[in-house]
Amino acid sequence: MRRLLFLTSAIVFFDTLFFAALTPLLPHFEHALGLGKTGAGVLAAAYPAGCLLGAVPSGWVASRVGPKPTAIAGLSVVAFCTVLFGVATTGWELDVARFAQGCASAFSWVGAFVWLVAATPATRRGQTIGNAFAAASAGALFGPVLGAIASLAGVRATFVVIGVGSLGLALWAALTHAERPERPQPLSVLGRALRTRGVLLGCWFVTLAGVCFGTLGVLAPLWLAAIGVGALGIAATFLAGAAGETGVNLVVGRVADRRGPLLPLRAGLVGAAILTLSLATRPHAAAVVIALVAVACLAFGTFFTPGMTILSHAGENAGVGFGYSFALVNAAWAPGQALGAAGSAALAHATSDTVPYLLLAGVCALTLAGLWRGSTASMTQSAARSNARSLPTTGAD
Repeated sequence: MRRLLFLTSAIVFFDTLFFAALTPLLPHFEHALGLGKTGAGVLAAAYPAGCLLGAVPSGWVASRVGPKPTAIAGLSVVAFCTVLFGVATTGWELDVARFAQGCASAFSWVGAFVWLVAATPATRRGQTIGNAFAAASAGALFGPVLGAIASLAGVRATFVVIGVGSLGLALWAALTHAERPERPQPLSVLGRALRTRGVLLGCWFVTLAGVCFGTLGVLAPLWLAAIGVGALGIAATFLAGAAGETGVNLVVGRVADRRGPLLPLRAGLVGAAILTLSLATRPHAAAVVIALVAVACLAFGTFFTPGMTILSHAGENAGVGFGYSFALVNAAWAPGQALGAAGSAALAHATSDTVPYLLLAGVCALTLAGLWRGSTASMTQSAARSNARSLPTTGAD
């Protein structure tokens, strides 16, 4: 069991490592290849767009052939695409490599988690998943570091070495035992789950997290570069943000268990709205921007754990298997990340960075209002039912 946990942790670590490595390299690619802000946004959105394409098929494949072949196939393609990204010389080659890498990552991610959860006793499932997600956060921590190393040692050399080395994960997976799922589920199960309010609510917060991080991951590095911060400074900024996000999520997880997921979601929405409004002013002091970006990572990160908690419980209640549950996470995150990256970049290019940040603040404020209103309505209905039960019975009744 411990070996499988280490394997799953390594898989999600490398997945998020490759994804986050692009952040400090965006200014380099924008300048070297003449991508422009829109082209940089498309490049940043290519990975989540591929992940979206692979989300549902990865769940279906894991349900049919088992998590081990699903993970091995994903890992092998991720390694190939990492090398391809390193040797690419044009914008469209980078886009294709990142898109294919994202699609393959959906398979390795879903395969790894289905494999792990299926082998975990129900009484230890939450702790085990939490440990694996800690590895994903570590990948987000060191991704910008890898990008900074690539900016110094060369993109080609760095990504070719890492890509070839990551093939060892596929070999490790091939040598690890796994059981085939006994009862595959049809796609119709996923359709029924998407008609469940709890599933939709959980999906929305995972999507919102993707939109927020997608917007920040494109606009912030380009603005930091514009005010004189180099690749190492950009990497350090997002490294600090990811480190804080990891710690905050540990606290958020405990709060969600003890007081429910809505409390940390409300706090995160308030913080996200304030911070995006602050970034919309386009401050020119590097220290101020760095602080705002790092703290924004903390606020945006509070959406993941409660959102996935809501989604997992609602999915389990709806009878959704592990493969489709984790496929839903990818299907919810990917369009948000892609929209945040490409959409905000195109909008900022047509107007300014202020506009997408203001829109994001408005979305967070509206979500907070809807969450509060829905919670208030739910409490009112519960009170009404309680009062009705407490009314005395009369003879006329």
